[in-house]
Amino acid sequence: MGRWICCLCSRIADPLMLLLVLALSCKPSTAATTSPSVPHIKPSYSFGRTFLGLDKCNACIGTSICKKFFKEEIRFDTWLSSHLKLPPSYLLSYSGNYTDDAKSWRMVDITRLTSKYQHDRADKRICTSLLKTKTCSLERALRRTQRFQKWLRAKRLTPDLVQGLSSPLLRCPSQRLLDRIVRRYAEVPDAGSIYMDHLTDRDKLRLLYTLSVNSHPILLQIFPDVEGWPFPRYLGSCGRLVVSASTRPLRDFYSAAPEVAADLALQLLAVLRSMGTNDLNYFFYFTHVDSGTFGVFSNGHLFIRDASTLGVIDKEEGSQLIDGQQEHKDIFSCLTVDCQSAFVSCDSIREKHSLVMVCQELLPKLLKGKFLQPVQEKIDSFLQHCASGLTNDQGVNEAIAKLAEILKPLRSCDSRFAYRYPDCKYSDKY
Repeated sequence: MGRWICCLCSRIADPLMLLLVLALSCKPSTAATTSPSVPHIKPSYSFGRTFLGLDKCNACIGTSICKKFFKEEIRFDTWLSSHLKLPPSYLLSYSGNYTDDAKSWRMVDITRLTSKYQHDRADKRICTSLLKTKTCSLERALRRTQRFQKWLRAKRLTPDLVQGLSSPLLRCPSQRLLDRIVRRYAEVPDAGSIYMDHLTDRDKLRLLYTLSVNSHPILLQIFPDVEGWPFPRYLGSCGRLVVSASTRPLRDFYSAAPEVAADLALQLLAVLRSMGTNDLNYFFYFTHVDSGTFGVFSNGHLFIRDASTLGVIDKEEGSQLIDGQQEHKDIFSCLTVDCQSAFVSCDSIREKHSLVMVCQELLPKLLKGKFLQPVQEKIDSFLQHCASGLTNDQGVNEAIAKLAEILKPLRSCDSRFAYRYPDCKYSDKY
């Protein structure tokens, strides 16, 4: 058929008609199957400065990891769906994926220091209390404060510069602890100096803001996991979002097998012991614990997931701030808490403080009904002694020691506990 049409076309006198017929008829198969080429458009992910909190900088945490977000080397789990939409901005935390080479990915936690509602309320409080307006430039308002003007003039971070801040980290500060904060502040190039000469005005405001809102990222920076501290790795911040290594909260393991529960309980007790006694002579204590305070890595290793309620007392230097000074309050004292909240006296904090809270709030939920009698009865009894031991330090320590003695043979040695396997096969430690 094609040949016949082509022969017919050759008899047509009009050259233009000949060309048209040839184009349409001589190669019909090509004309029917070829479709216009559509250029491949790579999906673009639009954060918006509001989602990240960059519109509030320099009243924010930092910008050290922003490039990772914009280069799509940090992705929210929802981006793996076909819609590629950002998650809701009102959530406090998100699961994400992180890469350095665009080939291998690892899980990370992306968190806000407080909920977006609390952030917005604090921002409004800054404007109404300092400038008497509903909206304002947060940076301009905070820079005018007496506290920040003192920070600008200071060469070194001293206890008087942090007095009245609500963070438990700073309720009983020593100069040694404050020097550690400046020397290890990861949102600026590492200068290794205790003096703040390497901090710009912007850096000082971000550090002050972070300490005022939530000291969790600061603790991750100054006590890094690579040195053996029980915290997830700090990866960086962008606006008001913090990125750290991923852990599953302890509440996900309340229904775990008995041997897993026993292992996590022993790890929890070991973490508390290390926070009370360590080579640097810092004593860590919790002002509050809940099912999200601790987390578990994929290898079974337990860490402190949320350090926002963690206080630090320097056993070597002691507190450089007397309790009377803690009553000095300003706008930085009230960003996330009620300005009328009373501070806990440094002298009232005991070493058993965190142990009692864990025995009251976490271990009963983790170990309840997991074991056969009479083992379960003994575990419940020791937990009760520990939980009610507010007036007896020795009683708490004895109950914890006996509890650990019971739990130790109840855990198993297999690949589920990768953080200690196969070492547990060849060591009496386990």
